[in-house]
Amino acid sequence: MSTPWLPLTQPEQITDLAQASHEQPVLIFKHSTTCSISAAAKSKIERQWADSGLGHVPIYYLDLLRFRPLSAQIADQFGIRHESPQLLLIKDGECCYDASHMGIRLSDVKSAVK
Repeated sequence: MSTPWLPLTQPEQITDLAQASHEQPVLIFKHSTTCSISAAAKSKIERQWADSGLGHVPIYYLDLLRFRPLSAQIADQFGIRHESPQLLLIKDGECCYDASHMGIRLSDVKSAVK
């Protein structure tokens, strides 16, 4: 099973996913398409997704170069510092997991989802 990336391209999606997170946790992956570390983190997520036990969790993909204002909106709305690459877990309308660079681990996300 490949990673079921959902494109994050509109400001209202952030509000919608924050609301949806009260019913089910949501992941946001912020990716810089020109950064090799970001590419490595994205590839790691894609390789591990099928075995992660997170198949039920929607995962949104934010292309930072095309949609930079959305990253600022995410930082403001959830009170987290912008990083790239960055994986955020949104649960009950709040960011409860935030990792960046090589610190991104799906096993840690799975623990935080419970």
